This record gives sequence, structure tokens and C-alpha cells, in this order.
Amino acid sequence: MKKVFPSLLAFCLTIFTVQTKAQQTASEFFDIGVNKSKAGDYIGASQAYSTAIAMNPENSTSYYNRGLAKQQLKDHRGAILDFDRTIDLDPKNALAYLYRGKSKSDQDDHRSALQDYNRTIELNPEDALAYLYRGMTRAKLLDYRRAIQDFTKVVDLNTEDDKKYQAFYSRGACKSRLDDFQGSISDFTKAIDMNPKRSQSFASRGFSRLKINDYAGSIKDFDEAVKLNPEDSESYFNRGFAKTKIEDFRGAMNDYDKAIQLDPQNVRAFYGRGFCNSKLGSQKDAVNDLTKAIEINNVNIDSKVYYTGRMTKNTLDDLRNVVQERSKINEFSDDRSEAYYSRGISKFKTGDGKGAIIDLNKSIELNPTYAEAYFSRGLVRSSMGAQKEALQDCSNAIKLNPKYGEAYYVRGIIKHALGDENAGCYDLSRAGELGYSAAYNVIREYCN
Repeated sequence: MKKVFPSLLAFCLTIFTVQTKAQQTASEFFDIGVNKSKAGDYIGASQAYSTAIAMNPENSTSYYNRGLAKQQLKDHRGAILDFDRTIDLDPKNALAYLYRGKSKSDQDDHRSALQDYNRTIELNPEDALAYLYRGMTRAKLLDYRRAIQDFTKVVDLNTEDDKKYQAFYSRGACKSRLDDFQGSISDFTKAIDMNPKRSQSFASRGFSRLKINDYAGSIKDFDEAVKLNPEDSESYFNRGFAKTKIEDFRGAMNDYDKAIQLDPQNVRAFYGRGFCNSKLGSQKDAVNDLTKAIEINNVNIDSKVYYTGRMTKNTLDDLRNVVQERSKINEFSDDRSEAYYSRGISKFKTGDGKGAIIDLNKSIELNPTYAEAYFSRGLVRSSMGAQKEALQDCSNAIKLNPKYGEAYYVRGIIKHALGDENAGCYDLSRAGELGYSAAYNVIREYCN
């Protein structure tokens, strides 16, 4: 009896744990999501909200909070879908419109974002953040005059310093675009007074001073900009340009050197350095620099240009190779499909891709509902360059197992590599939602 008792106790504890878990409510999972969000665990928060939604699909706040979590993970497509659902359930939720607009703007869908900001302001006319975001969106749409009106509204609402700083800075940038350089200098100065630690404020004021021929003032601003941000290639170039204007060619050369070191594609820096080399009598170096200024990324000269997508074949291979196949031991069935599956995986690991395909084909023939076999065959086919066939295999795996996060992930990166970026990013979003957290690293890099 003593030997039986621990096993019986463990069994009872297991039953109790399962029952306790089952008794958790949607509200409790929602609270878990809130706590995880506060702790910065947005993946865990998203999963908790997903559970709450599954238990209570009519709770708009769960969709809204999951949208915010996805937004923090840079999964803007997934966030937009959640904000859509929030608005369906709660059409007067001003914040859902606001943050849906933010995600749309981050996806460069600025006109649609503008409509959301308009609706936010209609529902809440005192929301300074909505005016700030709308102003930024209008600026991206080159509607600088109305953007300035929005930034002025932010200032007038007497908001907290971070919003007011951004309003002054952004209003200055718009005035600069309209060639109101004196007005922009005034706004950049107010931004600097509020926060003297932002390099971009000094860099922007320096540029405006450069445009009104205040070279000494411009150089001082760029001095501060590079002090605050030593990696700012553009400020080194602009300071070099200002020095060239006052014929400090050697000082300018140092700045152009630094600009090129930080950004080897900075054709204007090559041009400036070439000009200075010529003035200093180094004609051979001048010719070399000016030749680079002419040739780098110039589509107007007769040279063959190779175009590659943001996700190249090598990148696809690297991202796919981090996926582990679900090679768990299964009950050995009479058709022996598991043995073919496992042998196929082993052959693939030894570099025998063709042999792996033969075994995986046989495994699927014997068990057409074997989702892992389809997925693994997709991995092998993708590694051999057969991306369309790999897509079909991943889709079949998803049909058989709609919660197959790895399959969504691989299908997503293949679609992205083949040029269907939007569909690929939606698949990556779904992979992350299903718990395959590696998808969010790809989303951050390739879906924004």
C-alpha cells in the first residue's frame, strides 16, 4: 500500500490542478495580461488576452489591450485587426481609433490613419496626443500648413513637456519645409530650452541656420549634435558643408571623412570631400571621390544594377533554419508512417535532402493527416529552393492543425521573401499570437 499511495496522491493533485485551471475566468486571464504588460512581457500579455478572448469573445477591452501589446511588439497588422474588433464592439472608444491610427501610420497607411485621428478628435476634442499624431501624419502627407495648426493646438492645450517638446520640434520641421527658416529656428530653440539633450533639435536648428548663411551658428549647433550623437553621419556632413562655405577645407575634410566612415553610401560627403581635395591640390584624390559621388547608387549611368528584396535567399535560409521540427516520439502505428517521418528528418540532417523528401512523401502517403510531415517536407523543400511547394506544404500543415505556430512562421517568411510582404507579415503576426515568439524578432526587422 505504501508504494501505491504516492502515485494516487500525484494523480489527485493532477486532477485538482486541471480543475483549478479550468475554473479560471476570462476576467482573471485579462488581469494576468494587464500584469504582464506592466512588467514588459508583451508576448505573455498577448497570450493571456487571447485566452480571455476565447472565453469571452464579446469583451472589447480584451481586444483593445491585446492590440496595445501587439503594438509594443511592432506587430502593427495584428494590432489593427484587434482595434478593428474593439471598434466593432465599442464604436465610441476614442483610444481604439487613436492607436489604430498609430499602427496604420507606422505601416505608412497615412491617409487611413488620418481618418482615425479625425474620429478620435471628434470623440475627444481635448486629446493632445491625437492632434500630435495627426500633425505628424499630415506632415508625412506634405500638408505642412495644417500640420502646423495641429502642433500649435498641442502647445495651446498646455500638455505635459514631452508632447510640447515634440510639438515645437515638429512645428519647426514643418516651417523649415516651407522655407520659413527664421520661424523654424524659433521653434527649435524652444524645443532645446525644454530638452537640451536631444541631438536632433540641434541638428535641425543647425540646418536652418545653414540655410540663412549663419555658418558660425550652424557649426556650433552641429558641434552639439555630434557631441550628443557621435554616430550622426548627416550632422558631420552638414558641419563639413558649413566649414567648406567659410573655406575651412581641412576642417571640412575631417568631417567628410567621419561622415563617410559612418555611412559609406553618403554621396554628398564624397562630393564635398572631392571638392575640398581639389581646393587643397590633391587632384587624384579629388577625382576618386567625385567618381564615387557620381557612381554610387546612380540609376542614371550605364552600369548593371542588381536588385534584391529586403529578405534575401540567405536571410530566408537563416530565419528558417532556427525552426525546430516537431520530432516527438509518437505511438508506432501499423502503417509505420512515423518511421518514414523520423528517417526523413535524419536524412535531412545528414544533408540528404532528396532522400528526406522520398521518406516524407511516403509518410504523408501512409497518413495524409500527418501535419508534422507536411511541415517538415516544407522545410526541406524550402532549403532546396522549391519555395512554392514549401508554401503549399505549410498551408496543408495549417489546415490540419490551425494552431501550428511554426508553420505560420515559415509560411510567413517564405511569402515575404517571394515579395508578398503584407501576407507574410500577417502570417508572422499569427505565429506570434499562437506563441511562436521568434516571429516578433522578424516582425520588428521586416514588417515595419
